[in-house]
Amino acid sequence: MKAGWKLFIGLAVFYAIMAVIYWQVGGEAVGITAIGLSAGLALIIGFYLWFTDRRSGGVLPEDNLQGEIADRAGEMGFFSPHSWWPLPVALSMCAVGTGLIIGWWLTLIAVGALLVSVVGFVLEYERPGTSAH
Repeated sequence: MKAGWKLFIGLAVFYAIMAVIYWQVGGEAVGITAIGLSAGLALIIGFYLWFTDRRSGGVLPEDNLQGEIADRAGEMGFFSPHSWWPLPVALSMCAVGTGLIIGWWLTLIAVGALLVSVVGFVLEYERPGTSAH
């Protein structure tokens, strides 16, 4: 686990240095932004892996050379067996993209629909009486 966060933090530092070098050499704004965003994304992943490593004690079952398959057994999380909310999220996101081409009025309506559908998706199992688990 330690190798993962060190790799991504190292990538973030590398991308940040490359963005500065690219900027000094006279690179375009889009390239500087792309390399800078790559540094940020690598930093986010590295921080998450570091935080998870710190909370788990640093030794995961897959890191143990003498580990068995059953060591990783257990609950992996809750996965919704049936959810219709991804469909309105995707359709409203498509409408946002189409609205950027057609007109701002459609974008505003689609952003409102997107907010409603994202809230519905996130809070799907939080309503009383509708819990499937």
